[in-house]
Amino acid sequence: MFYIGLDELLLSALKEDVGTGDITTLSCIPEESRSEAYFLAKEEGIICGIDIAARVFYLVDQRIALVPKMRDGDHVKTGDIIAEVVGPSRSILTGERTALNLMQHLSGIATATAKAVSAVSGTKAKICDTRKSTPGLRVLEKYAVRVGGGHNHRFNLSDGVLIKDNHIAAAGGIANAVKAAREAVPHVMKIEVETETLDEVRQALDAGSDIIMLDNMGIELMTDAVKLVGGKAITEASGNMGERDLSEVAKTGVDFISIGALTHSVKALDISMKFKK
Repeated sequence: MFYIGLDELLLSALKEDVGTGDITTLSCIPEESRSEAYFLAKEEGIICGIDIAARVFYLVDQRIALVPKMRDGDHVKTGDIIAEVVGPSRSILTGERTALNLMQHLSGIATATAKAVSAVSGTKAKICDTRKSTPGLRVLEKYAVRVGGGHNHRFNLSDGVLIKDNHIAAAGGIANAVKAAREAVPHVMKIEVETETLDEVRQALDAGSDIIMLDNMGIELMTDAVKLVGGKAITEASGNMGERDLSEVAKTGVDFISIGALTHSVKALDISMKFKK
């Protein structure tokens, strides 16, 4: 998984971790030493970030070879070997933590996403992320969501119109906000409106919204809102969905469930790197 700017991101992460030099490794490991190591899964989950880890090592030292034993999206169990690494000992040790941090974090996101996707299996609801991501890591985190079987919401503020409560307040109402947005953006761009009540849902429908976000609604209210929309717009459930019973939310008939917790507070998957003796 590569994109323009990836190397810059990884080099910045390495600079943060290495500083002026890996003093421990440089002081106790001979320059000519070579080692073999492996990434070990220490709990069950969905692996993600193997290519990212390989790129980290490449940027540290092109003499390092990472040999994958699995692919992103594979289900791992405790004790599974994810990849093997061969090369200069010093360089492997210097890149170890950055590679591990990213793989653990992305695998945690993929695992949490897969769990959410499983929870809504059998319904039409699709799981998607939000912009509540780690600054600088959004493109990687959204990639991990896709690896876990989820979908991406807008990547940034320029991707689409999402009129939230503060926009509505500043614009003087839902109708005013939607009308102004419709006149300003290309006809191919969808307009989404955040709503919290049935009255706001009606206003959003009357204004011609393409997507209606049902924010922080209870199951009964959400069910009524979906019926009110009646397929005339896409519906999206949002608001602390990481703490909700997703199967019950999905049964209301919503099209999407957006979950900020997939990226902003996910638990990293436990992975370690071990040197072969």
